Amino acid sequence: MPSFNKDYSKRVYPLDAHELSEEQIAVTFAMTSRRPDPFDEIARQVNQEKAADFSEKWIVGYGHASVAEHAVIHLAIENISRLACDVLEESRLASFTEKSSRYQVMFEDSFYVPIELSQYPELLVNYIRTCKKLFSTYYRLINECADNLKLRNKPRSSETQESYDGRMRRIATDSCRSILPAATLTNVGITANARVLEHSISKLMSSDVQEVQELGLDIRDQSREIIPTLIKYADSNPLLINFADKSSSADLSLNKDNLVTTELVESDPNSLDNIIAALLFANSYSDYNSIVKTVSIMDEYNKKNFLFAYLESMGQHDAPPREFELAQYKFRFVMDYGALREFRRHRMMSSIYQYLNIWNGFRVPALVVTAGMEDIYNEAMKESNECFEKIYKVSPSIAQYVVTHGHYQQILSSVNLRELYHLFKLRSSKLAHFAIRQPILDAMKLVVSQDPILFEKLQLKDYPEWWPFNTS
Repeated sequence: MPSFNKDYSKRVYPLDAHELSEEQIAVTFAMTSRRPDPFDEIARQVNQEKAADFSEKWIVGYGHASVAEHAVIHLAIENISRLACDVLEESRLASFTEKSSRYQVMFEDSFYVPIELSQYPELLVNYIRTCKKLFSTYYRLINECADNLKLRNKPRSSETQESYDGRMRRIATDSCRSILPAATLTNVGITANARVLEHSISKLMSSDVQEVQELGLDIRDQSREIIPTLIKYADSNPLLINFADKSSSADLSLNKDNLVTTELVESDPNSLDNIIAALLFANSYSDYNSIVKTVSIMDEYNKKNFLFAYLESMGQHDAPPREFELAQYKFRFVMDYGALREFRRHRMMSSIYQYLNIWNGFRVPALVVTAGMEDIYNEAMKESNECFEKIYKVSPSIAQYVVTHGHYQQILSSVNLRELYHLFKLRSSKLAHFAIRQPILDAMKLVVSQDPILFEKLQLKDYPEWWPFNTS
């Protein structure tokens, strides 16, 4: 019988990761579903062996995978290609922090050489020569662009020569990174729970790129030192392998006309009604169908006032209510690979990416043109294109390594209104990189024009000139 003398005082306390392994913590939390004891008492009874047995039986055996979410791991990953890092960072629920090419100058020859090219000696030589050409051009562009900036920008008051030189070089680096290939090495820190990590490992090991497969193996081996049972069976997935094989052989029939645009492919004409109906549903006890009928006979004036009443106290850093997720927009973006890598960080969207390619042309940064280095830049990009085309004939997936950050790529992205607010706030700012800012501004203009009421209360740090609403 339950004790009537039990203390029911509220307790909030941490389980110390220095005293308990990640698997012990996960099992301690899992056991609360069947035991009335406090967590700290359960934890004292769960040794590593018992945790492993429990995990094997309940998580692996019976499929209670949510328990694995309580085991968290931090991994430092160094010197992988940006191409491999892209696959890793597709994990929606993990957290990543990566070395930035905006603020750091990449080391000379810091590029990955695909093992697959060892079968093709001539292609291997061509690949290495192309990457070296891109990196040498990168350094030359930075120096020339920094010097050009100094001709047009004087030091700030009280700015030291060292600070001034560094500032000019950082601005130059931000533009000149366009010439860097996807093979460029990077470092990334990852934090993930065991459930997410197992899926990520499976995806990596199922890749058609050997570097990515080996990254999956390395992550699995290192993670097993910390959470051995929870990712015990992480392995490649036949479905993903089969899909990768078919993707690499897909036919490419491209219409290059008017590719460099942002297009609103699809949207719901009833978005405003759906949001208002959801707000009413959440704040009443009426059935949804009755609410929909009520909203359908409201005029636009009343709909607008109703919505704005909910958003009245929303500040610049606040997210709109969850009901905004019921409005959905589908875009086709064309942005360069550097911008695409920033766009990928918005992982709550549903975005579909193509294999990296050269077919959509490339960006020539304005600073490169101003510095008189356009011909040098184009020469290096031409070499990248030629190398890509040669490698593509034997392996479209490996050809991706020589695609530069300046090459345009297509993206198909479905995003709800709540996430769209976040995207617009962050990427429309003047602090955003120019390569991603313009396509995001274009997308914002399209949806503001179509659904003005839904965006009138959107608060931005920097409003574009065309913004149709009063911002005072």
